Amino acid sequence: MKYGFVKVAAATPSIRVADTRHNAAAVIARLREAADAGAELVVFPELCLCGYTCGDLFGQDVLLEGALDALREVARATLGMRLLAFVGVPLRFGGALYNCAAAVGEGKVLALIPKRHLPNYAEFYEKRNFQPYTGENTRIPLNGQQVPFGTKLILRCASDPDFTVAAELCEDLWVPSPPSVSHALAGANIIVNLSASDETAGKAEYRRLLVRAQSAKTVCGYVYADAGEGESSTDMVFSGHNMICENGTLLAESMPFGSGFALSEIDVGRLAFERRRINTFYDASDLGGYETVTFAGGSESCALTRPVSATPFVPEGEDAIGERAERILAMQVAGLRTRLSHLGDPCAVIGISGGLDSALALLVAARAFDAPGKDRKGIVAVTMPCFGTTGRTYNNSLRLMQALGVTARTVPIADTVRSHFKDIGHDESVRNAAYENAQARVRTLVLMDIANDVGGIVVGTGDLSELALGWATYNGDHMSMYGVNASVPKTLVKYLIRSEAKRLGGEAEKVLRDILDTEISPELLPPEEGKIAQKTEELVGPYELHDFFLYYAIRWGFSPSKVYFLAKYAFAGRYEDGTVKKWLVSFYRRFFSQQFKRSCLPDGVKVGSVTLSPRGDWRMPSDAVADLWLQEAEGLK
Repeated sequence: MKYGFVKVAAATPSIRVADTRHNAAAVIARLREAADAGAELVVFPELCLCGYTCGDLFGQDVLLEGALDALREVARATLGMRLLAFVGVPLRFGGALYNCAAAVGEGKVLALIPKRHLPNYAEFYEKRNFQPYTGENTRIPLNGQQVPFGTKLILRCASDPDFTVAAELCEDLWVPSPPSVSHALAGANIIVNLSASDETAGKAEYRRLLVRAQSAKTVCGYVYADAGEGESSTDMVFSGHNMICENGTLLAESMPFGSGFALSEIDVGRLAFERRRINTFYDASDLGGYETVTFAGGSESCALTRPVSATPFVPEGEDAIGERAERILAMQVAGLRTRLSHLGDPCAVIGISGGLDSALALLVAARAFDAPGKDRKGIVAVTMPCFGTTGRTYNNSLRLMQALGVTARTVPIADTVRSHFKDIGHDESVRNAAYENAQARVRTLVLMDIANDVGGIVVGTGDLSELALGWATYNGDHMSMYGVNASVPKTLVKYLIRSEAKRLGGEAEKVLRDILDTEISPELLPPEEGKIAQKTEELVGPYELHDFFLYYAIRWGFSPSKVYFLAKYAFAGRYEDGTVKKWLVSFYRRFFSQQFKRSCLPDGVKVGSVTLSPRGDWRMPSDAVADLWLQEAEGLK
């Protein structure tokens, strides 16, 4: 295991009903297949060593002894494998027969977990042969050892305490209060389910929903292994529908009647972080009666197969993007609409640069005025050309304001800035921070004064990515009376504008698409041959990288080394490793040093899982030291 990733497999062997020797060989073959793929945890179906559909053959000692022999054989096969496996086996104990999950590893049986809930309805009649186990944990003699037996067992990896596993069996998942709930509260980060769920029309969709939901509810990884080929088709058919989920996300799946093999990686470090973050997770925890069984395992390397999106803030697929965009815009509109209503519906004053952020803010404002049927002329859009303004951005500002039907104003600020330079004794030829920031502050001054003059509020345009990097002028474009983009990262800003352009069509779409194609720039330095000279992503780094860093470093608390590992995987073939490292170091340096700007942010609505509001999700001292993070980031290879 590396960086908290545990490679897991759900495997369906091709069995023969009641042929325990054949089934042991089939399980071992799939076990080796999983081990060759690097799996550290392998889960097999319910009663797979004999077959779920044995019926009254479960009353035959010959079958039960054969199943135990098969279990011994499978356990021996794990010797030398650094993995934990779960196989389904019938087991006699105390005069009763139990449907059990046997945990095997290190060449032996480590634990036996009996099924708690036995279905006895429709096509199921398990209580005819088995008993539900309701007692406390105990020990039973098996293969010359005392093996833990019970429903309250947690298996913990000796080399990583976050790699913790507990088991439930088939129907246990389908009841109102599954055992996995208490397992998770007792500390299990991964739940395995050994199942024999027969296939009927529409059941796969419901089964998938159930597994995803339970993994989300319990904040866990969930590995579901289903019976398949070889089970009796006398009255049922089994499809080998295996799934691997993590906190509500389906990571891998073997489709019904497919390969019967699913492989992926569960991030137990991520799960542990999320449980710590959600303070209510353990509010109802009852650890009474639980016992821990230690197992050896854990690989030092982990080649990822799970999807890692290069744009974690943006959903995959055009339909999903459109749906998500509409919801986010609706939240932004609701936030602004509520604020305007509270203030008696004043005008909205917005600075328009011809760039992405101001375009999105103007689109949000237009919708906020449309919702109650207000005239868009109540939106005062102001473009303020100065030293760095290009003809392209200036014209796009005018075109967008006209297309949206708002009140358009042009306020050139060059003379005002020069007057200010004279006041403070600054030489205009010296293009330092004062040269740049004076322009941003004058623009904010103009907007604030226009708002006072027309009886309005200044709507801020800065986005989440700029806040994370501190790419804003303190008490300049950093300030407003309400920030509609404050929790929207740059990568998402682009998709929102693209979605809204498509919806609007006409001239609005044309100008928005040109804005999307324009270099991102604050335009504070004079153009070169009429083109933008100051390119933001050349100065602070690609926003897609920084948004990736932001998501994993802040939302999930990952270390610089883990963020780097994921970034190299997600951006393979697009950025050299050295480039990723360079901007990762820059991200941490800027993120820590610029907290003072975030500590006094204007109000703004939260739309996603990451926000840096000091009143909400992110509370960090402005004088926190970045040394630990920078040392790790700078030492990466």
